Amino acid sequence: MQFRDVIGHTTLKRMLVRSADEGRVSHAQLFTGEAGCGALSLALAYAQYINCTDRHDGDSCGVCPSCRKMAELAHPDLNFVFPVNSPKGKGGSEKPLSDYFIAPWRELVKQSGGYFDEQQWYEAINIENQQGIISRAEADEIIRKLSFKSFEAEYKIMVIWLPEKMRTEAANTLLKILEEPWEKTLFLMVSESPARLLSTIVSRTQEVVVPRIELPDMEEYLIQKYGMEPTQASTIARLSTGNVLEANRIVEGGRNGENAENFDLFVQLMRLSYNDRHMELLEWAETVAALGREEQKRFLQNSIRLLRNSYMLHAGMGEIAYLWGDELAFCKKFAPFIGNHNIEALVREMELAAAQVAQNGNPKLIFAHFALTVSKLIVRL
Repeated sequence: MQFRDVIGHTTLKRMLVRSADEGRVSHAQLFTGEAGCGALSLALAYAQYINCTDRHDGDSCGVCPSCRKMAELAHPDLNFVFPVNSPKGKGGSEKPLSDYFIAPWRELVKQSGGYFDEQQWYEAINIENQQGIISRAEADEIIRKLSFKSFEAEYKIMVIWLPEKMRTEAANTLLKILEEPWEKTLFLMVSESPARLLSTIVSRTQEVVVPRIELPDMEEYLIQKYGMEPTQASTIARLSTGNVLEANRIVEGGRNGENAENFDLFVQLMRLSYNDRHMELLEWAETVAALGREEQKRFLQNSIRLLRNSYMLHAGMGEIAYLWGDELAFCKKFAPFIGNHNIEALVREMELAAAQVAQNGNPKLIFAHFALTVSKLIVRL
């Protein structure tokens, strides 16, 4: 991947190019940013630039042997680690390693340009209802691979996507190599939640903060990819809040099947709460409890987003309410019921439920209590 393939972030690209050209390459770098904002894409473009044998004009050449192998994610000195688990129906005592999933990883990265989220990755490897992890065995494999000399390139590069998914034992093992790295070894970690990493790991990295994509760059992306009129591209760029995944979701029909299900569950919850249908709320809770843990977490995250945007509409700030299609139509009607009297309590309940789900709490108890609590907070006008 070349820098020109990364959407926006002109200043960051220049900084990365300058550091490489001047030989100031930190052995461990932490790219932080939301999924859909380009952190992984930037890290991959940087990795290609570092080992390009004919870089010029602020980018890798794209045609030398190193660049061609990097573009295929098949360079012998480019290694990947990412959260994995055993696919459905393929349990066993053996610890799953990233190498077992390198084919779908290459396919997803090339197909998306590096713009995908955790759930899309889990779907690609058929573990969407499980937690992906980076195990101690994976950390041992990292050390084994990096102990060899580079095959062809100047740097041996280890890209770790979502390092916050490392188990404690894995993080401690990795810490040892970060403290005393081999020469010409480069760690590029790409994190969406750096606060969940061990502080000792963060302190040994150079952070590269990847912000949301700026409006003009998003507009240009939409015009080039979808052939949009500038006015329409500007509207969708604003609604996407600088996130490529959100922009694509809006353009490609508003809501896919999963988002539609989450939206429908939110609508049911609010309508049943408004009408004090407690027995039906308990049935609703049973439905949500039957979903996978990752699906439950995404439902709660999406509900928080809809609540906050409904509050913006209620407060007369519709110009910064990022909604589209059916979501906008429902939230306009729902907005009068969300205000200063209940928005904080509602968001707090959803964040609490998400934390309990992440801690493997009993979903039947969590969502029964959650639904009844929400019903008390949605008050008739």
